[in-house]
Amino acid sequence: MRWSEAFIPTTKEDPSVADSRSHKLCLKAGLIRPLSAGIFSFLPLGWRVMRRVENIIREEMDCMGGQEFFLPALSHSSIWVESGRWEDYGEDMFRLRDRKNRALCLVPTHEEIVADLVRNHIRSYRDLPQVWYQIQTKFRDEPRPRSGLLRSREFIMKDSYSLDRDAAGLDESYARHFRTYQRIFRRCGLDTFTVGASSGMMGGSESEEFMLESDAGEDQVVRCGGCGYAANIDVASSVPAPVGGEDGELRTVHTPGKRTVQEVSGFLKMDPDRLMKSLLFVAGDEPVFVLIRGDHEANESKLAAVLKKQFRQATGDEVRQLAGANVGFVGPVGVKDVKVLADLALEGQVGLITGANKDDYHYVGVHPGRDFRVTEYCDLRQVKEGDRCVRCGGELRMSRAIELGHIFKLGTRYSEKMGATYLDSEGNERPVVMGSYGIGLERILVAAIEQNADEDGIVWPPPLAPFDAVIVPLNMSDPGIVETSERLYEGLGESFEILLDDRDERAGSKFKDSDLIGIPLRITVGERGLKRGVVELRERRTGEVNEFKVDSSVEEIKKAIEGFLNGTPAG
Repeated sequence: MRWSEAFIPTTKEDPSVADSRSHKLCLKAGLIRPLSAGIFSFLPLGWRVMRRVENIIREEMDCMGGQEFFLPALSHSSIWVESGRWEDYGEDMFRLRDRKNRALCLVPTHEEIVADLVRNHIRSYRDLPQVWYQIQTKFRDEPRPRSGLLRSREFIMKDSYSLDRDAAGLDESYARHFRTYQRIFRRCGLDTFTVGASSGMMGGSESEEFMLESDAGEDQVVRCGGCGYAANIDVASSVPAPVGGEDGELRTVHTPGKRTVQEVSGFLKMDPDRLMKSLLFVAGDEPVFVLIRGDHEANESKLAAVLKKQFRQATGDEVRQLAGANVGFVGPVGVKDVKVLADLALEGQVGLITGANKDDYHYVGVHPGRDFRVTEYCDLRQVKEGDRCVRCGGELRMSRAIELGHIFKLGTRYSEKMGATYLDSEGNERPVVMGSYGIGLERILVAAIEQNADEDGIVWPPPLAPFDAVIVPLNMSDPGIVETSERLYEGLGESFEILLDDRDERAGSKFKDSDLIGIPLRITVGERGLKRGVVELRERRTGEVNEFKVDSSVEEIKKAIEGFLNGTPAG
């Protein structure tokens, strides 16, 4: 590719709309351009990177025995109604109607479509196991698109589905995908780690995420340096710091205008951990009290896993109607016929403080079990920095991370609801056991930039770079420089993806652009070098420069590039 003929609209100024380093560099290096919030056009340079990511994924999926499909991005509503996710997906799903007023959606994920294929074409245990995959555009009506490609409304995913006879088969398919994902991310040059994760809308018994630590990440993860425990904040557990309290009689105290934990604890001169926050939710049409220690926060992902239905916070009117007081003064004591879920950190605690269901009053000396009935103790709180590990007692560290892939053991959730069954060896009808496995292609691109960029621009891992090397002639008016550059371009282009910067620009401008777009190797052809009979080969990441004789440069540089792409220095 000749730069003079290419569309690579680099810019020198930092774009004001960018809210992360990768977003800024994607725009400056001419990889993408926004059409509207969360919707982007890939320009040629960015699309070359995406194609390289796609090829790595396809090679590894084919190697593990996957069969590639291409499934619709548009779906009718009926199969989603069957699975129960037409309503459960909520506002994240793009919905539309056709000219005959039939309900359709832009597909955010393909479990239902796969289950529909299975129930129509898988008949016998002899048809299993199977691994089906595709690379397809997905859609999500993201309310707050951010960080460029990281959280957008239209994105490309590799999603695969394992189909097995039983749970043991699913375990093996899951393990094979896990190993395949490790190879994919390693080949992409990414330093990833795995965490336990919430299955969320997907459902199933087990899931893990492949993460890359980055300040640009939208996920918060918890890790223990002692035993290696790691989990997404949505499911992370920890041992809270213990607290002590004295048991005593339940009594009412006047707390005029004191609603928050900080206000009440300060007024009563008590530590916040002695308070019990009483949060009222509505699950379906059922009110639920959720009790959390005053120094903790509720984790709504954990709450969703316990409730197993759509829920919301109760309105002020609903709180007053149920408890007889305003928010900040309510609690479970004396409230009848309401489910009460209490966090595990409250189990065995006595002498607590909570709202008295009367404005400007709180109870002190509250004893769960004595003063009110707890329906269930469960893990409902969000882990905090410095909590202790549930496995080894070590201190937990929290950080932000980019989710690159997510794997799920779906089990029979979809096959049972949608009738995706097979006949076993004895003629019994059984549900197909499914797994689901996703990788975000744009997320790999973003993660590669976040992990490798420097002050001069992108530093692509060689397997993802849009070109293997860029040839930079320093003076397009010098016949010797042009001739040598053309000879290198033709010779190296037989084996590698080469970009020839044949623009009539100053050397400094060419170098800056070369560093900005992040090509791993730069071959410089200049007057001073040619006088000595050499050209320079510079590594973008290290800045290391090696010289090669002009009369043998093509073959020697070929060997150097081959070695570099195989992981050895270019010299």
